[in-house]
Amino acid sequence: MVPKMIQSLRDYRRALGLLGKLGLWKYFAIPMLITFLTAAVILSLAWGLADNVGGVIAKGWIWEWGSSTVAAISHILGGLIVLALGLVVYKHVVMALSAPFMSPVSEKIEAYLYPGAHKHRETSNASQLIRGIKVNLRNLCWEIGLTIPVILLGLIPVVGVFSAVIIILIQGYYAGFGNMDYTLERHYGFKESVKFVKENRAVAIGNGIIFTMILFIPFIGIILVLPLSVTAASISTLDLMKRKTTEATTA
Repeated sequence: MVPKMIQSLRDYRRALGLLGKLGLWKYFAIPMLITFLTAAVILSLAWGLADNVGGVIAKGWIWEWGSSTVAAISHILGGLIVLALGLVVYKHVVMALSAPFMSPVSEKIEAYLYPGAHKHRETSNASQLIRGIKVNLRNLCWEIGLTIPVILLGLIPVVGVFSAVIIILIQGYYAGFGNMDYTLERHYGFKESVKFVKENRAVAIGNGIIFTMILFIPFIGIILVLPLSVTAASISTLDLMKRKTTEATTA
């Protein structure tokens, strides 16, 4: 598992070279705008909801003594919960709406790396958008469903350290899933794509962890996250698909 994660991380270096060589930056203009607008909306909602969530948590403390301390901690916890869930929603909204613009990027990379095996896109922008929404809605539900219990377990002393690692892995997996699907949608159906990513979850996690780390870079992260992560995921996914085809042929 670890070697596959490392290879996925290395593909980010290859992505930097291909972005300029293939002139891919121009495809990210509208996705960058989508990214900025979505970030603005999510941050506004998070700022407004943090106190409300903290207030709900604080109501669980029915005693008078220590109520002010509990209230302060609850508001911090509420902010963290809203921020974590906001990041999850933000990520999937951006990836879903960017699908029609990311598929051509993946196709150009495939035509360059594997010209003989290149498969032309047979789907419309509308179908790519629907596919992106379907994939990311499915991943959003799974990610929230898994993240909330882990956050609550993190309140337990000592366990909190492990829960943080688990959250990073969950976030990474579903971010990488979305990035890989821009390539998979030309080759596989929905269920086949889910199976493919599960079989290569280490690659998805590696890609998604860097995706999440880039997002936390002030301002620049929002600009670079899609170009780098999508290009790197396309390289990784195409390599995996090539290897799978070679193994099936030689078997």
